[in-house]
Amino acid sequence: MMDTSTRTMGRKMTIGNGGTSALMAGVAGFGLGMMVSAGRKAASQAATFAAGDWFEGLKAEHQAARTLLEQLAATQEEDVAKRAALVLELQYAMGKHQVQEEYVIYCVVAEHGQSDVAEALNTDHFEVKQGLYALEMIGKAKGPGFLEKVAAIRTAFESHVREEEDVVFPTLQAMLTEDEKKALTSRMNREGFKVA
Repeated sequence: MMDTSTRTMGRKMTIGNGGTSALMAGVAGFGLGMMVSAGRKAASQAATFAAGDWFEGLKAEHQAARTLLEQLAATQEEDVAKRAALVLELQYAMGKHQVQEEYVIYCVVAEHGQSDVAEALNTDHFEVKQGLYALEMIGKAKGPGFLEKVAAIRTAFESHVREEEDVVFPTLQAMLTEDEKKALTSRMNREGFKVA
């Protein structure tokens, strides 16, 4: 048996073949975990990245959130586990989406003379976050009001999305050069990848 010895705080520590194997397995597991994490991040950002443009990417994310909200609205009171899974998925999707908008897009909106618009959109995001939190708490308590809260979130979400897609983002898109659009798309995807 091959021994590997090291000194730790004045004591001799011997790691035999079993210890070396365990150490190598741990390192391999860590590496595999990092690869899986990177793969999950890439998959999560894939639809936005594939859109090829920041505005199209955000529209795709809006549609994905809309679909989750529709699925939640179609649940029944006894669908406790399904509701919990959908709420978690929606929180995750909206969280990533909001980071992209708040850390990149709204900053550029503000840089182009629309600070008040960016601030209002940020406020909308906070209200949606509060709504999603309340929805999660209602679901855990298995109390009444779940579908009513879903309806309220959907209404707020649709109003916010209409403002972005019909007014704010087209206006910003028209102000940007092709190089600025590419840079904005790249920055937005980078932020999305970080939190995916």
